[in-house]
Amino acid sequence: MPVPAEPEGQIFVRRQDTIIHLDDAGQFQHNAYRIKILHANALRVGNIALSWSPASGTPVVHLIKVYRGDTVIDVLETASFDILRREDQLEAAQLNGILTAVLRVPDLRVGDELEVSLTLPGNDPTLGNANAGLLLLGPQPAAGRYRLGLNWTEKARPAIKMTPDMSAIVQQATGAVDFRFDNPEYLTPPKDSPPRYQWQRIVEYSDFADWAAISRHFAPLYATAAKLAKGSALTQEAARIAAAHSDPAERARAALKLVQQDVRYIYVGLNGGNLKPASAEETWQRRYGDCKGKTAMLLALLTELGIEAEVVLANNSGMDDGLDQRLPNPGMFDHVLIRARIGGVPHYLDGTLPPVAAPSIEPVLPYRWVLPLSSAGTSIERIAWRPAARPDEIVLYEIDAREGFDKPARITTTNISRGLKGLGEHAQLSGVTSRQLLDGLRQQMVGDTWQSIDDVRWHYDEKSQASVMTISGTGTVDWDNDGGGNRSLSLPGGGFNPPDKRVRAAEQDASIPFYTEPGFSCHVTTVRVPRTTKSSQWSFKSDFDTRFFGRNYYRAFELRDGAIRMVRGSRVETPEIDAARARADNARLPKFDNSMAWIYFDPAQEGEIAKRTRVPATFEIDWTADDVPCLHASTKR
Repeated sequence: MPVPAEPEGQIFVRRQDTIIHLDDAGQFQHNAYRIKILHANALRVGNIALSWSPASGTPVVHLIKVYRGDTVIDVLETASFDILRREDQLEAAQLNGILTAVLRVPDLRVGDELEVSLTLPGNDPTLGNANAGLLLLGPQPAAGRYRLGLNWTEKARPAIKMTPDMSAIVQQATGAVDFRFDNPEYLTPPKDSPPRYQWQRIVEYSDFADWAAISRHFAPLYATAAKLAKGSALTQEAARIAAAHSDPAERARAALKLVQQDVRYIYVGLNGGNLKPASAEETWQRRYGDCKGKTAMLLALLTELGIEAEVVLANNSGMDDGLDQRLPNPGMFDHVLIRARIGGVPHYLDGTLPPVAAPSIEPVLPYRWVLPLSSAGTSIERIAWRPAARPDEIVLYEIDAREGFDKPARITTTNISRGLKGLGEHAQLSGVTSRQLLDGLRQQMVGDTWQSIDDVRWHYDEKSQASVMTISGTGTVDWDNDGGGNRSLSLPGGGFNPPDKRVRAAEQDASIPFYTEPGFSCHVTTVRVPRTTKSSQWSFKSDFDTRFFGRNYYRAFELRDGAIRMVRGSRVETPEIDAARARADNARLPKFDNSMAWIYFDPAQEGEIAKRTRVPATFEIDWTADDVPCLHASTKR
């Protein structure tokens, strides 16, 4: 493509070809491009790196040339690739066995054109001669000319599925499909749309007839990997667990903890291990493994313990929305775990999580779809979504101002975190001494609100599956002096910002659902009011319990026993709403109560506040319990 007279950006793509070829030997990807370098920051394109798995084959570099005016420089005549074994993810506990070839184009300048042509093998020995994958053009490519292609030999013809934007431009021929773009437009998913609507400008291909075929393909790999030899050390471990626990639930928990705690996580992709699990025996002997090896080991232990269990594939990236609309492709999954039947109820067991993560009825990550593996073949299963039964995070804030408005108050804060955040805190804090934690938070927090921090306590509560950190000390309370002895205070964590309107630009499809990321948070604040005041002299802002755009907003106050209590909860109850619901809530937005949680003291005020919803103080109940009053009782029901 001719370079424009006044090109914009760092590069101009004169041409870029991405062609995937399928045949009896597997699949190969050919990449070729010629780009004009317009900016000094783009000179990095001269650092050419190829990465591949030796188990897949050998890459071929066809040419590397530089065009400078009328001069053509053949880079491969004077420069060569350095081939190295680069475990670039070693710090992330990954041994992938990838080889990398690196070449730095010498004397590359702004104004040059760089041309590269190469072919990379893409075969995975675990899949045999079955192929599956994606061909796509990103949402914001540089200006220029692009070609995407897929071709195949007669015996290697795959099933093909395209997004509508690709179907509109496809060029079909015998054994091939082709897609061409000149200055492709930027793609923007519809605003506030569910993740599946980000699936744009994509071509899928697959040799698998259905998801059950993938299930059948991988099930024997795990069945074989989980077999234990007579007298195996793992058989002895299972016997030890059985002797210590008679309850199947306790046995499953002990087996899971053994895998989590005594086998460290390292991704192993060596020798074709990208999709194939290492055996349970090997994983136990070397005491490290990835999700595949840990899952095979856990399956072996559960089988020895007589607990019914199956392997399930899942997607940890969060991009499994709309998986039922995709062609069957093993690449749609990046994780594997166990689903076991305990007490007649399915539980998920993930050997890669910290050893405090117990078997759970719902997986820790919010999977939408999983693929159980079985010899007969099982299709993907939807994980039914329901509003969270307990908050993902609770923040408790207690202000003891009984000594008076002008005196430092005793302050106690407690953060309760569940799910991945809570497990992350366990990984971060479980090895920290109490003194280190106290000193670190003093350094970080003392100086503004906090005048001193006397104590910091952290623990992970396995029963409630929550990370709990409590900080106590003294601090200033920012009472507003309203004159005439009147005081007011905005309670931390008590207000809501109004949600944004759900509207889209005219060119975007308004009929697509609007999406809200699920979540459930709770803030609880208690103020022990000065002893010199009377309850009749206190008042506070209004309670509310309302819903906008699928989210419940709740706040309630109560004054009792010399303490003002406030609870504020927010829970997504419907992640997706239709356009009609969005319009109706847009019209109601002016009525949204975004007031902060003000409390007021008026020495001249008389009369007790009418009885309200009962709100427990931060110190009155166990806030790590399953059923805490962070929403109205009717909502919880």
